[in-house]
Amino acid sequence: MENKKQDTASALKDIISHAKEYGFVFPSSEIYDGLQAVYDYGQNGVELKNNLKTVWYKAMTMLNDNVVGLDAAIFMHPLTWKASGHVDSFNDPMIDNKDSKKRYRADTLLEERAAALEEEGKEAEAKALLQKMAKCLDAGDLEGVRQIIIDENIKCPVSNTANWTEVRQFNLMFSTQVGAVSEDASLIYLRPETAQGIFVNFLNVQKTGRMKVPFGIAQIGKAFRNEIVARNFIFRMREFEQMEMQFFVRPGTEMEWYSKWKETRMKFHLALGIPATSLKFHDHDKLAHYANAAVDIEYKFPFGFKEMEGIHSRTDFDLKAHQDLSRKKQQYFDPEINENYIPYVVETSVGADRLFLAILCNAYTEETVGEGDQEKQRVFLNFHPALAPVKVAVLPLVKKDGLAEKAQEITNSIKFAFNTTYDDGGAIGKRYTRQDLIGTPYCVVVDYQTMEDNTVTVRDRNTMTQERISIADLKEKIGYAVSMERIFEKLLS
Repeated sequence: MENKKQDTASALKDIISHAKEYGFVFPSSEIYDGLQAVYDYGQNGVELKNNLKTVWYKAMTMLNDNVVGLDAAIFMHPLTWKASGHVDSFNDPMIDNKDSKKRYRADTLLEERAAALEEEGKEAEAKALLQKMAKCLDAGDLEGVRQIIIDENIKCPVSNTANWTEVRQFNLMFSTQVGAVSEDASLIYLRPETAQGIFVNFLNVQKTGRMKVPFGIAQIGKAFRNEIVARNFIFRMREFEQMEMQFFVRPGTEMEWYSKWKETRMKFHLALGIPATSLKFHDHDKLAHYANAAVDIEYKFPFGFKEMEGIHSRTDFDLKAHQDLSRKKQQYFDPEINENYIPYVVETSVGADRLFLAILCNAYTEETVGEGDQEKQRVFLNFHPALAPVKVAVLPLVKKDGLAEKAQEITNSIKFAFNTTYDDGGAIGKRYTRQDLIGTPYCVVVDYQTMEDNTVTVRDRNTMTQERISIADLKEKIGYAVSMERIFEKLLS
């Protein structure tokens, strides 16, 4: 058998098609021709995404005694976003091509040019280009950014011309109004990130939980950004989900914790089954206004290495900004040093949708099986068993002679232990294929021998090998293999 992983841009089309055909991701409101950059998760997609969120949340809160959870509201007082800097500076530099009328992020055009230079082996030129761009953006020199685009002869992929407008800033926050009567309504925003909900609840959690620094607050929630260019399937969307943890530390210790969480988070992605060759760290050339250190964990998507998770040392910027604007102290009394201070923060922030896409891309496998005239292509999703939407499918060999009833009985006996499906439609080979295409790790086949000795055949998705085991051992053996404990063991090793 020969496994083949596609690593070209064309692979993304296959993955998008597979995701829709097998119930993972659908275009939102598709019967009305959809809404750009908004997607719905189907019956298998929601199971996979929920598994990813569960394993992240448990890895944060169960494996760390000093990390607790939070679920903050999407709507927040508008001054929250004034303090955080989002009202004044949450902008992307946009540029339009006059011929195609298409709009692009100016920094993305330059980042893609730098990536192309790296592919050509011109790493020094790529680094110099990114540094030049960062210098212009830091100085607010938008004309300088435009000039770099022109100097690099970057062309619109649609019109193939370099007929660019000036670069302008575009605020990414969605605004709405709250209030029963429009005249009395107040302007508020859909949150562009989940972090601020943690910061404004810092003292609530610290005091009610009697938490001692260092400690963390973890949260999973929706965020909204009016992206200029939303593309690459669910990689960049206008409505997305974040899994963030803000870790509060004593000032002066932040770099130590930054290094620790940087390595811990990389270990997490490896434990999910992503190979080390598909992951890398990328240090930020241009730091956000709140950070003194920042790094991305990038995954090699079909469209190149792109950010999946960010680890940032945010200093005391957020708590200090909220203290200054609200005039309510955001300080912690540290009994070990007998001192009051505003804690520094180390953030880990992973996009649930980007992690979903990375796991899906990593799992999508094309394989050649058989030889000669028997050779054929096989496609399956190689999910870690703990992440698979369905853990086991119970299949009667035929629907007669009591086999279907026996298979239903087995299904009912294990379905509360892990996600189980029953399928008796079509030839057994076609049913295997259906389960392979959604990533089900195990198929349990009920045959005539089952009726004699209460044993079944368990087929492994990856190897297609079969093992005969007792029905009485099913729950324990499959339960062990599909448990999230297998992932946690790797994190603790």
